[in-house]
Amino acid sequence: MDIILLGPPGAGKGTQSQRLVEHHGMRQLSTGDMLRAAVKAETAVGKEAKAIMESGGLVSDEIVSRLIDDELASMNDSVGAIFDGYPRTKAQAEALDDILAKHNRSLDHVIELEVNEDALVDRITGRFTCANCGAGYHDRYKLPRVEGVCDKCGSTKFKRRPDDNEETVRKRMQEYRAKTAPILPGYEERGIVTRIDGMAAIDEVTDALEEVLR
Repeated sequence: MDIILLGPPGAGKGTQSQRLVEHHGMRQLSTGDMLRAAVKAETAVGKEAKAIMESGGLVSDEIVSRLIDDELASMNDSVGAIFDGYPRTKAQAEALDDILAKHNRSLDHVIELEVNEDALVDRITGRFTCANCGAGYHDRYKLPRVEGVCDKCGSTKFKRRPDDNEETVRKRMQEYRAKTAPILPGYEERGIVTRIDGMAAIDEVTDALEEVLR
């Protein structure tokens, strides 16, 4: 089963993708991770992408599509793919159809984790992590049991991502809507789009995803 998991940063795509990997043996195809891995491994497409990035350019749709093509070629036919962060444009969506057809695959579901923008701002701007072990916390929803002390490792040092601020989160939302809006109508015509409340509890979102995949 091959699916596209959509949602703005902070919607929980990473968490839910990891659960699908664990529960169903699927493979998460995150173009950002794949690009970094290709550059590190110095593959042909990785070298090409590295040269572009070092010169300050943007990696083209063609290169990203080649990454997807290479990854699918390396996968067993019985392993499902979770496309995370791709496609972002109508051109990429068309390229993905061609790539999937080449590997005798097709999309089964396009699942969007819907979020409330104000609630997402609250969720993201309040999060922080232990600087030592990475355990996650939140100003309102999950404070350490002992103030200033990590529950997991006992460290007293914490950190926040510099881009976890309201201005950046709202800009991400704006960009997500602008990029995603053009690709959804085509999938909706095929009847493969499902929307899930991404603001629900993590386990509830997982249960809703499982319902879709049955």
